[in-house]
Amino acid sequence: MLTGYAEPRHAAESMKHLLPLRAGLVAACLLCAAAALPAAPAATAISAGGPAAAPNWSGQIAPILYANCTTCHHPGGAGPFSLLTFHDAVRWGSQVATVTESHYMPPWLPEHQGGAFADERRLTPAQIAQIDRWVKASMPEGDPAQAPALPVYRPTWQYGTPDLILKVDQPFALAAGGADVFRNFVLPYPLRVSHTIRAVEIRPGAPEIVHHANILIDRTASFRRQHPDNWQQGVPGMEVEIDAGNAFDPDSHFLFWKPDSPVLVEPKGMEWRLDPGNDLILNMHLKPSGKAETVSAEIGLYFTDELPSKQPMLLQLEHDSALDIPPGARDFAVEDSLRLPVDVELLGIYPHAHYLGKRLEAWAVLPGGRRQPLITIPDWDIDRQSVYRYRQPILLPSGTVVHMHYIYDNSDENVHNTHSPPIRVEAGNRSEDEMAHLWLQVLPVHTPPGGPDPRLLLEESWMRSRLSKEPGDAIAHYNLAASLAGQGRFKDAIAAYEQLLAAHPSDARTLNSLGATFESSGDWQQARKKYADAIAARPDACDARFNLARLDLRHEQATEAESQFRAMIAQCPPDATAHSGLGVALSGENRTQEAEAEFRQALAIDPDDSTALHNLGVLALEAGDLRQAEAQLEAALRQQPGDADAHQQLAAAYAQSGRLPDAIAQLRQAIRLAPDQPEPHASLSQALAAAGQLHEAITEQQAALALDADDADGWNNLGVLKARSGMAAEAREDFRRALQLDPRHAQARANLDRLPPG
Repeated sequence: MLTGYAEPRHAAESMKHLLPLRAGLVAACLLCAAAALPAAPAATAISAGGPAAAPNWSGQIAPILYANCTTCHHPGGAGPFSLLTFHDAVRWGSQVATVTESHYMPPWLPEHQGGAFADERRLTPAQIAQIDRWVKASMPEGDPAQAPALPVYRPTWQYGTPDLILKVDQPFALAAGGADVFRNFVLPYPLRVSHTIRAVEIRPGAPEIVHHANILIDRTASFRRQHPDNWQQGVPGMEVEIDAGNAFDPDSHFLFWKPDSPVLVEPKGMEWRLDPGNDLILNMHLKPSGKAETVSAEIGLYFTDELPSKQPMLLQLEHDSALDIPPGARDFAVEDSLRLPVDVELLGIYPHAHYLGKRLEAWAVLPGGRRQPLITIPDWDIDRQSVYRYRQPILLPSGTVVHMHYIYDNSDENVHNTHSPPIRVEAGNRSEDEMAHLWLQVLPVHTPPGGPDPRLLLEESWMRSRLSKEPGDAIAHYNLAASLAGQGRFKDAIAAYEQLLAAHPSDARTLNSLGATFESSGDWQQARKKYADAIAARPDACDARFNLARLDLRHEQATEAESQFRAMIAQCPPDATAHSGLGVALSGENRTQEAEAEFRQALAIDPDDSTALHNLGVLALEAGDLRQAEAQLEAALRQQPGDADAHQQLAAAYAQSGRLPDAIAQLRQAIRLAPDQPEPHASLSQALAAAGQLHEAITEQQAALALDADDADGWNNLGVLKARSGMAAEAREDFRRALQLDPRHAQARANLDRLPPG
């Protein structure tokens, strides 16, 4: 019987998230707004001396600008002019003094919280005063030899040559005028092997027109499948809905571009992976500049051999349904809260509103009642927003309640109001609509061993919070049910899925996930019915066909499984698992040559398909091609090192090749992976016996019989081992036990007769 078939696509493995909008994840570069101001007259013979007490460029001003300004304002940077040299700074000096004194620049919105935030772009009062005094003193240069070294900004990749560069398939033409444009570009990951990403650099192509650029990871290429006709040109829209894939893999990283931080380097342990078949979605907010522009963005990825050891998660507070702001309202409030069911460290925070936002505040109330400030933005500006990372993580114990409180100003006094006179504004995706979002990046800590994934508990709490505000939220219902299934709370998950189906009875995704939950709970008959219902609702429900076919295989209904896999191949995108599944079904009907052809077709689509590799190895083993069997099974185990059966099959190939030590090692690994299975113990017993280790062989055969005491062959084999060890009396009892279980067991009868009378 061919084995090694893929696991079911369970409910918790099909979770769908409405990904965060993250509109405007860009901090306006220093002095960008000053481009429209008249340039200061060029300096003519500025003395290097000047008043004794006056700051000079070389000693005081250059260090300030290099540390806070030139990441945007250098040749080729996102700023509209350079501040890299003394003469650059002199030209723009008066504007520098004006915008720093008003705190418009550098672009930093939060109130100072004792240095809580990393990379805080805030000039001290002393620095602002120095700039002002320098300008008033006619901007002396000082001793050029004392000036700090010029910062180095590469004309291409700031972080060095990437390991992989992904480019937008087709450049996008942005008109000279009109409304802002939101575009989503799909960049497929082209490699056939997985890689861990330690850093990413986004080059937006035309930074002066890019308001923000964010990366979303689409594990299943679902967004591309939703837009088969236009994904290569870029899909319009602000919000992106994607499927999480075949594992609980919630969105967990703020991957955003802003002018002063083009390179995103992940903390150690929080790297992220890309697998074959994944897509990156580059979400861009473009602002017309007055002339036609072409956007041709690219992403540079930097690999590492280190595997991520931490699993952060993004959580959202929001209350968009409360946004109905009448014209003239100056203090319209929106609130939300979320209780944390586990201990977490808060790593970063991203508040988001549109043009009517005025004061945005978030805090946490800890279990003992202490209020922990998280962020306060007293004067919101959508064009200067950012993600804010904490210098040190903030511990929020289980039971903490996180609060957001946003104030909106829909009056004429709001200089950012896009409508004059003001109009009623509600929630929506357009920039003239409003949003009330607060995103938190958290890392679960103090997780007890053996419990459920703490992210599932966070997901449950989050979705229940959403449903408390919007009981009809279908995505929240779905994700709640999936999180319950992931925790093994199948009864609760089934009830949640059925509640969702009451409102959406023909939703194929929900029917499939309900079927997977029934199957996980042990009710395979109900599972089969729900899979069939999903297929009836949508004949191209690929996951449901896969699950139904796999269920048929597990119940030895190979013909029915064959039919489902063939339908999946005909109606769904090319899928290696469909071909390898069909191969397993055909092998169950003893159609070996056809099965082998399907396994090879699977490998043509995905050379790393473990099911195809495994079963081709088994076929080669059965045909006596030991070299080929070893190669295929070794390749299968590189993809699925936890496959106990593949270790057993490889052990059989090694044993037949005379590689007994290698066979024994593989069988010991199989036992570690499947300690409750008798077969690896029995096979290890035979291998040890062949190696002359009879005592160990007897121990392993006894372990096999402890797991399956009704195995007549096993008792016969134990009797043979004991007889070879001179334990005739004990061997006699084992042969008799075999005959009690199977009176017609010829070998046990013959072995018993060969023993001397006793």
